Amino acid sequence: MNIFGSGETVPEMPAPASPAPSLPSLSAGERRLLLQLARQTLIAATAGGRDPEPPADGLTRTLTEPRACFVTLTRNGSLRGCIGHLSPKEPLWKAVIENGRYAALYDPRFPPVSASELGQIEIEISVLTEPRPLEFRSPEDLLNKLQPGQDGVVLESGSGRATFLPQVWDDLPDKVVFLGRLCQKGGWDENAWREPGMNVSIYHVEALHGSDRDAEANRGCA
Repeated sequence: MNIFGSGETVPEMPAPASPAPSLPSLSAGERRLLLQLARQTLIAATAGGRDPEPPADGLTRTLTEPRACFVTLTRNGSLRGCIGHLSPKEPLWKAVIENGRYAALYDPRFPPVSASELGQIEIEISVLTEPRPLEFRSPEDLLNKLQPGQDGVVLESGSGRATFLPQVWDDLPDKVVFLGRLCQKGGWDENAWREPGMNVSIYHVEALHGSDRDAEANRGCA
């Protein structure tokens, strides 16, 4: 939550740890199953087929709990699609399938993924904690409290909202640049994060990534 006022100077305090809760770790079998479902979804989506069904004996309690997630597709290291939810809407396994299909076919920044690309597409699934407001007294206090590489960041102002996953820090390690680019993604001026009225929330993720070859090789271990 943005709580810095107008013109008042507040001494900076040491930054506490981010309040985003830790995630219960997914097991190796759960991770493999989610990656397999995402890969099978891409194959079905590019062929005009139906979404895959998970094996009944593979659905653990963790996979059937509502969880927020993003599915990110890359091709030769470049972004090819990324769609997700910030809040839980459905069981995790269903969220992975839905977001995988939308990332492949409906990300407005890219044309739909074609079947001929599948061999070059890498998949990353990010399972999110619930975003929590981050309190700060000033732009400088906000910069002090952000933890690059750990914090996913949500900016909200009026009806606008934009987020960067924690993985984006790898490409934008400078906090000022990171926030400026996130503002531009949301349609605001790059310095809008410095203004009163901009609310900030953070979350953490458990990232799953691998190729279809990895998933196939480990399918019997799920």
